[in-house]
Amino acid sequence: MQDWLRLISSSVAFAALLTASALSVQNARAEKIWNWSYSRGNIAASGTFATSETTNAQGFYQIFSITGHRNGELITGLHPTGSAIPGNEPYVLDNLIRIDRQGQLTTHGFGFSTVSGNYANLFFADFLASPSYMEVFITSSNYSSELPVTFSAVPVLEPEIKIEPPVRESGKD
Repeated sequence: MQDWLRLISSSVAFAALLTASALSVQNARAEKIWNWSYSRGNIAASGTFATSETTNAQGFYQIFSITGHRNGELITGLHPTGSAIPGNEPYVLDNLIRIDRQGQLTTHGFGFSTVSGNYANLFFADFLASPSYMEVFITSSNYSSELPVTFSAVPVLEPEIKIEPPVRESGKD
């Protein structure tokens, strides 16, 4: 009987240690998920961002990845930070976003590509008399446009995870 109790107690201790170590492992790159969208007339784009968990000194989060659609066309990826979308040189992207009502993006903004080879650069034009969000859109056939849009991005609230201790069964030994 004592051997069984020792085996059970060592198994419980091992399980507790395993659980504790699994809970203490940190993700190498913690991320915050956002829902975003922008539109104007016949333009409709939406999806999700993954950003850094913390902000830089100016209060901006770094965007690491993007998913979604623009006018029903699949977004294939975030354009690299520090580069311009093809056809929009020399305007380089910084892929930064912050929580703010107006001015969530910088004047550099973020850029993405679509499945058919089109590119978009969304930015905040705070240099205009009436500051607004703008989309530069360049197609694979070299058509381009630069239009004001309505933009919104909101971080997704993550549910709090609670770990309850195991319920002990009552009974005879």
